[in-house]
Amino acid sequence: MNKLMLWIVALAAWPGGALLAQSIAGTWQGALQIPQAPNGQLRIVIKVSTTDADTLKAVMYSIDQGGQPMNANSFTLQGSTVKMAVAGINGNYEGKLSADGTSIAGTWTQGPMPLALNLKRATNETAWTIPDPLPPPKMMPEDAKPEFEVATIKPSKTEERFSLLVNRSGMLNTTDTSVSDLIKFAYDVHPKQISGGPAWLASDKFDVTGKPDTAGIPSINQLKVMVQKLLAERFQLKFHREQKELSVYSITIAKGGPKITKEESNPKGLPGFGGPPQRGFNVRNSSIAEFASVMQANFLEQPVVDQTGLGDVKYDFVLKWTPDASQRQMSGAGPEPTAPAVPDPDAPPDLFTAIQQQLGLKLQSAKAPVDVIVIDRVDKPSEN
Repeated sequence: MNKLMLWIVALAAWPGGALLAQSIAGTWQGALQIPQAPNGQLRIVIKVSTTDADTLKAVMYSIDQGGQPMNANSFTLQGSTVKMAVAGINGNYEGKLSADGTSIAGTWTQGPMPLALNLKRATNETAWTIPDPLPPPKMMPEDAKPEFEVATIKPSKTEERFSLLVNRSGMLNTTDTSVSDLIKFAYDVHPKQISGGPAWLASDKFDVTGKPDTAGIPSINQLKVMVQKLLAERFQLKFHREQKELSVYSITIAKGGPKITKEESNPKGLPGFGGPPQRGFNVRNSSIAEFASVMQANFLEQPVVDQTGLGDVKYDFVLKWTPDASQRQMSGAGPEPTAPAVPDPDAPPDLFTAIQQQLGLKLQSAKAPVDVIVIDRVDKPSEN
């Protein structure tokens, strides 16, 4: 389930040609109807206030998801039309402010299905209680060498989609995951860097749940080592490495330097990735090498090598691009949709242009020696 976070700010233009500051300061609240959520809904609270510059700012809370405060990043009020863009989670809101200023009827878009989000101005008597924010998650000790104390592996259901997530307790949960997917994650390799093995290595899909034997959230390296051990113990994976020169994509720094923001609040936390490319692919708390690993595993038809020299520095950014046919196939998005009669002038650029324009990096073809994993043995998973 996507976590929902919002942001806000603004000016208003009223009939008669006069621009007037329209105060919508106060507390606004409404619910998204989501069947998978507790009680079938997610309650949203947005607190709007005025800045010293006489603009508006806002903080949003998804109170059924822990109530963590999130600052607004964009909001406009033109006449009675309210628009909010939430870059961090690829969300957009558009609504109409009522004539009496007590409600906003609107739609929240995050992913393929727009959802109604109608907000009402809250009073002291009607305002929902915002829970205290959850404490920061506890990380595993850096010197810990965790294993999965308990791991369950089951065949995936046909309607599931690929996911690989770690929750606040450190539990790993995957859906619609092949052994090839687990190898790609655990060893940072592209499918072209996996040689040999049976056909089911990529075709059979599993749901994996793993409970670590050490308290806390693992680092990305600790998580990869745990998955490596799982592959060896439950799938009897054995392999050797060879080095081959392959066609790759290299990521380098473009002229003018990087345009991405360093993440300094949680440098040891796990990276996060998600979102459709055309709305914005979210990258959180990730090094460029980790970003390269995700791109090669999910979007690009050959390995991606980080040659930026940026090391282990973590970044936050959103990348918007229009995938080509091969990128859609790699990501599981299906075939290219029927082309519109008139090209969309607002469509984002191709991936290579987007990386240079939006990130200040450069993605280009090259030849490079890379490690190849040669499968010697792999079995169907052992009993749970």
